[in-house]
Amino acid sequence: MPNPLARATFVAAAHTLRQLPADGGREVAFAGRSNAGKSSALNALCNHKTLARTSRTPGRTQQLVYFQVAPERYLVDLPGYGYAKVPLDLRAHWEQFIEDYFRTRTALAGLIVVMDIRHPLRDYDRQMLAFAAARGLPAHGLLTKADKLGRGQQTQTLAAVRRELPAEVGVQVFSAETRTGVEQARGVVAGWLGL
Repeated sequence: MPNPLARATFVAAAHTLRQLPADGGREVAFAGRSNAGKSSALNALCNHKTLARTSRTPGRTQQLVYFQVAPERYLVDLPGYGYAKVPLDLRAHWEQFIEDYFRTRTALAGLIVVMDIRHPLRDYDRQMLAFAAARGLPAHGLLTKADKLGRGQQTQTLAAVRRELPAEVGVQVFSAETRTGVEQARGVVAGWLGL
């Protein structure tokens, strides 16, 4: 089956709401703490090696980055400011920008929250899920780097995270390295985008 996200291309990086593309069509946002594996997840879903820049330096995404997968269909990479060393005023700007983005963006069709399976549901993850819930947006969690744990631990963590999340929020194990869960996650994103 062809990959509906394979034609993803970079179109814009925005530092303010005014710089965002026109608010039409549908877009799916990807949020994740620094070092959670968000860039690797995006690359795996789109079957690109270098679409989203992966980095040894956590917190490289400093803007909302837009990738177009079809006309008026976008993936949006949100900045992860987990333990990225950013000045407090910049962090405050990002928190406000992301909050405003969630509140006002009508094209937003769903949220993927990328969490390292070894450290799920940190404050940032919960905050992103709360933004989605406030808007009534569907949300889905990817427990990334699943290859770092054995099958039993993966299953236990998945069950523990499921217990903490509302029933309507999906969650799955995921590994960009071994491709575990890539098809499932791709199906969720493509569904929200209507592809």
